[in-house]
Parts: sequence; C-alpha cells; structure tokens
Amino acid sequence: MALTVRDLAEVDSLGLVVVAGAQGADREISWAHAIELTDPTPYLAGGELVMTTGINIGADAAAQHAYVARLAAAGTVALAVDTGTTIADVPPAVRAAGDEFGLPVFEVPESTPFIAIARVVIDALKAEELRSVQRVVDAQEVLARATLRGGIPGVVGALAERLSATVVVVDPDGTVLAAAGSAQERLIAVLGEQAASTRRHGAYVTADGDAYVTIQNLRAAQPVRGRLAVRTSGPMSNADRLLIAHAVSLISIAIEKPARVVDAEQLLRIAVTREMLTGAGSVDSAVLRYFGFEPDGDVVVASFTGAGPLLAAEHVLGRVLTSFLMAPTGDEIVLVVPAGGSRRRIRTVVQELEQQTGVPVRGGMSRPVRLADLHTALEQARIAAHAGAGRFSDFGELGPMGVLLDGRSVAELRVLAAPLDSLAGGDELIPTLAAFLGRNGQMEAAAAELTVHRHTMRNRMRRICQLLGDDLESADTRAQLWLALKAWQLLESRRPG
Repeated sequence: MALTVRDLAEVDSLGLVVVAGAQGADREISWAHAIELTDPTPYLAGGELVMTTGINIGADAAAQHAYVARLAAAGTVALAVDTGTTIADVPPAVRAAGDEFGLPVFEVPESTPFIAIARVVIDALKAEELRSVQRVVDAQEVLARATLRGGIPGVVGALAERLSATVVVVDPDGTVLAAAGSAQERLIAVLGEQAASTRRHGAYVTADGDAYVTIQNLRAAQPVRGRLAVRTSGPMSNADRLLIAHAVSLISIAIEKPARVVDAEQLLRIAVTREMLTGAGSVDSAVLRYFGFEPDGDVVVASFTGAGPLLAAEHVLGRVLTSFLMAPTGDEIVLVVPAGGSRRRIRTVVQELEQQTGVPVRGGMSRPVRLADLHTALEQARIAAHAGAGRFSDFGELGPMGVLLDGRSVAELRVLAAPLDSLAGGDELIPTLAAFLGRNGQMEAAAAELTVHRHTMRNRMRRICQLLGDDLESADTRAQLWLALKAWQLLESRRPG
C-alpha cells in the first residue's frame, strides 16, 4: 500500500501532528516537495505533500486562506508547516482553511528537518515500487504457467482473473479463439466495431459506457495473427499494462507456434492416451501436468463415433478444451478430460462437432473416476454409447435397464422378449402380466391398476400361467419375465406409427 497522511503522522521519529483537515488523512502521498513560493501550484502535479517554513503563506487571514485554497485546488495531498524557523505555530486561518477544504495540515516540530520527512516518503514510494514490480513478476509467472497448462485459453483465463476483467482473443477473421470474464458478448461486439481502428494503430483504447476497453494486435512476426481485447471497470495501472503486454507476447508466440511443434505435441498426446488406456506402462507425472492433469485427480472419458475427419475433430477439441488427452481407435475417438466441469465441456464438444459435420454425433461419457481407473471409465463410455441408440449418452444417467436394453437392435430385443410370445394372442394378457409383476404379485393392487374386478384378474393370471407353463412363484422367473416385458415395450415403441 502507498503511504497515506495517516501513516506519515504515525512515524514517531518525525513527531508530526495533524492539526487540521483530518478528514483527508487517508489520501495517498505521491511525493514530498519543499517550496516557499506564494503560489507554488504551477510547479505541482497533484498528490504532493507540500512543506513550507511559512515565510510566504500570507501575512493576514485572507491571504493564508487563499494560499490553502490554491493548494487544495491543485490536488495537494497535505501541507506541512514548520514551527521552528519562521513561525512558532500554525496560523488559525491556515487551520480553518484546512478543515474547510479537507486538506490535512501537519505541524512540524523544530527538531524535524524537511529532508527527514522527504526521506520517509521516498523510502515508502520505493518500497511500493518494489512491491508493484514483484506483483507483476508473480503475475507473469502465473501467466507463463497458464500458457504451459492451458495454451491461449489458459492465458486468457488467468489474465481475466488477475485484472478482474473480461478478456477475449480473436483471429484475423474475428473468430473467437478464447474468452473469459462476465462481459464476453459485449466485448466481442466492441472488437467488431473497433476492428478498423486496431488495424490502423496496432493498439487502441476506447470507452464502452463506464468501462474501458484496450485492444492490441497479436504478432510475433510481421503478419497480424489476431487481436487481444481487455475490458476493465476503470483505468489500468502501469502494472496492469505490463501484465497485458506480457500476455500479448505469450499469446503471440503460441499463435506463431510452428506446425511441426503442434504436430509433435498432438502425437505425444495420442501416445500418452494410448499408453494409459492399454496400461502398458506408467506415464510420467510431469507429462500429465503438461497436458493439464493431476496424477491423483479424477477424470471423465468420452467415446465419439461419427465425429467427422480426425484433423477437424482435433481442431474442435483444441479450441473448446484447455486440458485434454485423446486418441483415435478405429472409427472411435477417445477423449479424456479432468473431471471438474467436464460434462458441460464435453457437451460443448458434441455441439461443435455436430455443427461441423451436420450430423448427430454418436457416443457416450463415463462417470468421474480416478486417473488410474481409465479403462473402467472407457468401458462406461462405450456402454453409454451403445445404450444411446444413435445419440450421445451419459453413463451416469442410465439406469440398469438402460444399460441392459437401450441401444439393442430389433433382433436382440426380439430374443429378449421371446418368453412372451405365447401371450401375444391376447391383447390383455401382456399388460396384465406387467401390472402383476409391477405390483409384486399383489392381485388386488394389480386389478385396481387395470381397473378390472379381482376375479377377472385371477382368471387372466391363471390363463397366463397355463400359457407360460409356469406358476410365476420363482423370483428368477419373475426377473426373466420383467426383462422380457421391458424388451417388448421397447419393441412396441419402435414400431412405425
């Protein structure tokens, strides 16, 4: 924190006393300046502590009031009046004016030289500068780590968090490459409006209502590769500007990354994924962290089919996801992502792939599992894909019947429903059996569900037992018939009309 008037008054070695304008005690001091002019304001920039022996503050109350008024209007933070050289006390008119304008007035004892006050102020400013530089260095390290872990989206997210801002990166055509923050749509619109100005000037600052928008071109070589836009609620500090410049450099380098490096990274990603899926050997934790995974963290696995050409699918994954592993296996693409927020991200991938291919993407995703249980998660994803019957499905949303029956072919369902073939002649028999099994063999409850008399229910069940050749007392028989009923219901739902 910068040095305030209150902080300066609390330095015991100086012995300063605030005798007026105490309401301004929390103002920050930007400099300390000793000046003995009747009107020092032409030489002030605002934010200074003005120090005077009182020789030219005015001979009467009106002149003294005017002197303080000029200082207040010039943005002076405080006035320090020496009481041992020219005057013995701070004049009443100066005190009154300090209270009137909220300008703190220090009484400086005879034993305190101005240079001692200036040294305290300068030391505090130097310390604040060092802290500011350290904050920038720390923030730059955060951005660098974000680049290694998450690429351009990682940098954008880290910058938005550090500046409490909205940040967007677009390519030369205006396609959004990464975005973070609460006002993304508004900032994207401003980027479109200011495109011509950015192309002319390279860097551009504009107002957007009460907010400030900074736009900069991204380039590591001569061609412009895109633009970075930052929307903040107020003007940025020098430290903030340095951080943005660092982010511009990191993003520009990432955009300019040679194609061979990108290809090598993707080959490594595929190799790591296959190694983990086959369990042929352990993967180094540093490699996992490079791709954004914690070795002891949870992951979700997705299996895609019908996702279109592999290179196009890889582009979608790289654009939507910051941390992922993937590998093609035949006509299937296996995707692994960290568990946090994974379902939303995978659904976004599905939507992007469907927009790209124009056809529904088939597949499924697993429940969260430990990274060591990747093979189990892949089995869950494939079960969900099989149960999805041509759509993308979530294993966590499947019940036992969904796992067993959803996604079965008509031929398979007919085999499972075959135990009911002998009942197909009577329209009322299969619904009667369903009510009986659903009510745990309670005749009266099943009759009430079907709105028939209990004697009718008993007669129907007697006929069903005869046709099936079984008294239905066995739990195994009931379980087999319940599965057959579910298969029969699925067959009925698939009949045309």
